[in-house]
Amino acid sequence: MPKRSASSPSNRATSKPGKPSSSISSQSFPTQSTAGNLILILGDQLDHQNPLLRNANRQRDVICMAEVHREATHVWCHKSRLVFFFSAMRHFAEELRGQGFQVWYHQLGEDPKKDLADSLGGTLRAACKELAPARVLMLEAGDHRVQTELSKACQEISLPLDVHDDPHYLLPQSQFRTWAGDKKNLVLEHFYRWMRKRYEVLLDDKKQPVGGDWNFDSDNRKTFGKSGPTDIAETPRFTPDTITRQVIDMVSKRFTKHPGSIESFDLPVTRKDALLALKAFIKERLSKFGDYQDAMWEGAEELNHSRLSPMLNIHLLNPREAIAAAEEAYHSGRAPLNSVEGFIRQILGWREFIRGIYWMNMPRYESMNYFAADGKLPQFFWDGKTEMKCVADSMRLVVNKAYAHHIQRLMVLGLLAQMLGVDPLEFHQWHMAMYSDAIDWVSLPNTVGMSQFADGGIVGTKPYCATGAYIDRMSNYCKSCRFDPKVAVGDTACPFTTLYWDFLDRNLPKIENNQRLKFQLTALKNKDDKFIREVRIKAKELMKVWKVQ
Repeated sequence: MPKRSASSPSNRATSKPGKPSSSISSQSFPTQSTAGNLILILGDQLDHQNPLLRNANRQRDVICMAEVHREATHVWCHKSRLVFFFSAMRHFAEELRGQGFQVWYHQLGEDPKKDLADSLGGTLRAACKELAPARVLMLEAGDHRVQTELSKACQEISLPLDVHDDPHYLLPQSQFRTWAGDKKNLVLEHFYRWMRKRYEVLLDDKKQPVGGDWNFDSDNRKTFGKSGPTDIAETPRFTPDTITRQVIDMVSKRFTKHPGSIESFDLPVTRKDALLALKAFIKERLSKFGDYQDAMWEGAEELNHSRLSPMLNIHLLNPREAIAAAEEAYHSGRAPLNSVEGFIRQILGWREFIRGIYWMNMPRYESMNYFAADGKLPQFFWDGKTEMKCVADSMRLVVNKAYAHHIQRLMVLGLLAQMLGVDPLEFHQWHMAMYSDAIDWVSLPNTVGMSQFADGGIVGTKPYCATGAYIDRMSNYCKSCRFDPKVAVGDTACPFTTLYWDFLDRNLPKIENNQRLKFQLTALKNKDDKFIREVRIKAKELMKVWKVQ
C-alpha cells in the first residue's frame, strides 16, 4: 500500500466536523507505551474496507476518532450537517468495537469546558500522550487545512506520521497529475472519456461507448411542464435511533445559534442504511433521473435525484458500487442510457475530476478571485426569507434538509451570489456550512471554480450566468413570483435579470475575449445607454438593500 511521510509535499488534509468533549471510549485498552500504532480515522473516512483497518493489529493498535469543536465552528455549520457527521462517526466507532478493535473516541458533550482540546491537532496530541503509540497512521485527508494541522501536531511531538493514499477514490492523486501532465487546459469531458476507458465503464465489445456517444447531457434537460412532476418515488427516510437522538439532543443544546433545522433529520448514518438508500434510488428513481435532472418545482423535495452524495463523501458508500449498480440497471433494461450515463458521469467523471483539481491547486486555489469580488452574502442565504420564489424554495430545502439539488445550487443560489459579486471564499464557507455533503475537496472547486468562476477558468470555460428566463424555463417558480423574469428594471424587475446585465457590464474587461460568452456579449453591446444606466442603478439598490456592499 503506497504511503508518504509527514514531510511529503503531497500530503493532504481533511475537514472534519466535531469537537472533543469529556466522553472518551468506555472500552478499556492499554494506555501505556505498547509500541502499537495509532490509526486516525477522520469523520469523512467511515469505510470498513480502509486498508489501515484490514492490516491493523487488534491487540496493539488503537483506532482514534474525535469530535472536535473547531471543526464544528470554523464555519457556521448547519445543525443537520453536525448531526450527520457526529452520528455516523459514533455508529462507525461502535461497529469497530463490535469487530474487536480498540477505539479511542473523543465525544462532544453539552459543556465546552469539558472538552479535551479545541482542535483536531490538540486532540491528536492528547491521544498520543495517553496512548504512547509508535507512530500515527492515516489516510490522506479531504481538507488541506486539516492535513496541515495534523502533520504539524505530529511534528511538535516528534511522532512519525504515515499518510497513505485513500483507495476509496478511483484515481490516486499521483495518477491524476500524470493524466494532467503539461496540458494547457484540463477539460472534464476529456478526463471523463479517459476514465470510462480506463475502468471499462459503459463500453461495448469494441471498447466504444454504448449507444454511440460518450455524453447524453443534451437529453437531460426536460422540464416538468404545466402538470408538474408525477409518479416520483419518495426518497427513503431513516428514523433516528438512540445514538442519533443523543446527537440531536447534544447539537440542539450546544450549537443553539447555528443555522438550519434538525426536526426532520432522516439521513442514513450507517453503511447498512446507505446501501438501502442506493438500492432504492437505482430501483425507483434512476430511470427518470436523466430526463429531469435539471428541472425544479416549488414545494418538491429530492425529485428524481439520488441524495447519495453525503454517504459517498463520508465513505459509507463506495463510488464503485454506485457505478456498478447503475451500469447493471442499464444492461438489465431497468434504466435508460441517458439516466445511467448522466449519473455515472457525476461520480466517475466530475467527482474524481474536481478532487484532482483541488489537490493540484491547493493551497493557492482557496484565495483565487478572478472578478475581485468582495461582497457579503445576504441574510436570506442563511434563513431563506426573501420574496424571490426560486431562492426561497431552494433555501427551504437548505434550511430544513441541508440539501438542494445541483441546479438549485448552481443556477439559483450560486448564480445569484456570483452576479451580486459575493466574495467567492465567503460563498465557499457558506456552502461548507450549509450542506451535509460538503467537504473541502469537493466544495471548493464547485464553489470557487464552477459556480463563481473565481479560478478564471481552471474548472469551467465560462461563468455560469443567466437571466430569470432560465429559471422560468426550468421550473414553475416564476408563475407565482411577484418578479417578472423578462423585466430588468422597474418595480417588477426580476433580480436575476437585473443582475445578469449588471454582471456582464461590470465585468466586461475580464470576459470580453471569452468566446463562449459571445452571444451574451453581443446582446449586451446592443443595449442602449439608458438601459445600462437603469440596470446599474437597480443593481446598486439591490446590493444596498441586501447589504452586499
